[in-house]
Amino acid sequence: MTTELVPTEVGDARISYHRAGAPKALLALGHGAGGGIEARDLVALAAALPARGITVALVEQPWRVAGKRLAPAPRTLDRGWTPVAGRLAGQGLPLVVGGRSAGARVACRTGAATGAVGVVALAFPLHPPGRPEKSRAQELLESGAATLVVQGTADPFGGPQEFPELPPGHELVAVPYGGHGFDVPKRAPVGQDEVLEAICRAVGDWVLRVV
Repeated sequence: MTTELVPTEVGDARISYHRAGAPKALLALGHGAGGGIEARDLVALAAALPARGITVALVEQPWRVAGKRLAPAPRTLDRGWTPVAGRLAGQGLPLVVGGRSAGARVACRTGAATGAVGVVALAFPLHPPGRPEKSRAQELLESGAATLVVQGTADPFGGPQEFPELPPGHELVAVPYGGHGFDVPKRAPVGQDEVLEAICRAVGDWVLRVV
């Protein structure tokens, strides 16, 4: 793994590269508002996808690099992400952008403007828990690029059945028993490792189809 700091107008962002030997695509993934790139799904994707020819770039927002505990407003998150995506877009590989939770929202809002060929939305927070009337679906529907949504069926921020009909080029993969962090209860008939393997397989297959 190698790292790189990228200056933005809201501070330095940090990219952690997990490189493929003969890369066919570059997948940039941002983190959520409540955690960093140590999230279980991001770690699993960074470990699994390089073997399939996909370089994974895990991106830490400037607020995390600076050691702050609270994420800033969405507009500030976008300003901390866009220069990073621009840096990655210039590396000569087809770029797919994405992230988990708040990072998925950022990727949807900025994906088309960064020239990405696709967006991966992990645990997209469709609405605040218990507030389905506060829908954020429009961000997803207007991503402007082919978009993969990977959503746990037990996600309090919105399960797969709550999503509106998706436009052509958008796909939704349901993760049985998965919560917002794709955690599964011990009583579930599938184990945590099995769930993460399924997520990695779905994302890898989709990225290679898109590029």
